[in-house]
Amino acid sequence: MAFEAFSPAHGLGVAIAAIFVIGIIVFRKRLRDTGSRANRNARYALVAILVGCELSLQAWYGITNNWGLYSLPFQLCSIMMWLSAVLLLTRNRKLYEVTFFLGIMGAFQALITPNLDVSYPQFRFFHFFIAHGAIVGASVFLTVIEGYRPTAASVFRALGWLHVLAIPAAITNVMTGSNFMFLARKPDTASMLDLLAPWPWYLLQLELVALILCFSLLGIVRLADRLWRVPHARYPNSNS
Repeated sequence: MAFEAFSPAHGLGVAIAAIFVIGIIVFRKRLRDTGSRANRNARYALVAILVGCELSLQAWYGITNNWGLYSLPFQLCSIMMWLSAVLLLTRNRKLYEVTFFLGIMGAFQALITPNLDVSYPQFRFFHFFIAHGAIVGASVFLTVIEGYRPTAASVFRALGWLHVLAIPAAITNVMTGSNFMFLARKPDTASMLDLLAPWPWYLLQLELVALILCFSLLGIVRLADRLWRVPHARYPNSNS
């Protein structure tokens, strides 16, 4: 069965992804003790989900004889899955800056307009929404539970890393004809990129779109801190 955007199946998928964020917010007080067993178990569970999603997808490609160079983890969200897992294990501030902006921005766009050719109840349907929900959940965990906060300077650092991550994706696209990070062409399914100019001009427009989205995420966090007067929010300059 083909996937249809904004269908009941799409709504179900978004609800599955939202469970991660809702669960973190609902149990935030219990998880806020960074040395507690609950905090540790929650972080490790998210790590297991992130790593399990990517490994299970690669296994599925192999079992179904669908593995190819397009299966390499060079899509932005595939990269963010691994980086988010490392973030949860290390709580590294510089890594948080990257996953907060690039992970949430990429996963949110994917959840709204999924580049998906199968629907409920197939494996890749559940994989897609669980994986993207966990990506968002990882950065939300560090923000809501650990008190990490993005800064205006971290917006530009994250966008700088986006361009670095695009280099191997672009090289692989040229060598194999793939379309990692949608640098070679727009996705075959409907997406927000359809609102932009044809290739390659939409790549230039995406620079401005990414900047606006990152500052929008920063604004949401700042607004939430003001509305709820979050006492534990911190803006450390260290790498820890």
